[in-house]
Amino acid sequence: MGRGARYGRRVSAGVRIAVVALVAHDRVLLVHRHPSRQNFPDLWDLPGGHVEDGEDWSDAAARECLEELGVGVKNLLQVPVGLAIPGVDARAFVTSCWSGSPANLEPDEHDDLGWFTAEELVGLTMVHPSTRAAVEGALELGISC
Repeated sequence: MGRGARYGRRVSAGVRIAVVALVAHDRVLLVHRHPSRQNFPDLWDLPGGHVEDGEDWSDAAARECLEELGVGVKNLLQVPVGLAIPGVDARAFVTSCWSGSPANLEPDEHDDLGWFTAEELVGLTMVHPSTRAAVEGALELGISC
């Protein structure tokens, strides 16, 4: 079984994805992908989504946070750990600065969200091993607003 099949990968080549690690009090916010999702179902992930044609990476990340969580993010910093998902150009950002309280505004995409410490990540099934590395990298940055 190929690595992509192991993680339920059914994405088109050339897909661009921007994700965001919202960090507060040494915890990161993760979303649980709904079990009915075609791509990466029933797995924990960072909030985010597709970068639209002509859209800047950080603008896409901010837009996705507003659409999925209802929060306005600022001071996005790109995480130096890359997301190595075959066929996907993905970039992760981190911030501790946002307005609003994160809520699940897209229940068809996510069925849960939660705040996790680095230690709690061990027990979670993530979209891809590189996602865990990006989350750990975001937590290690120790950023503040």
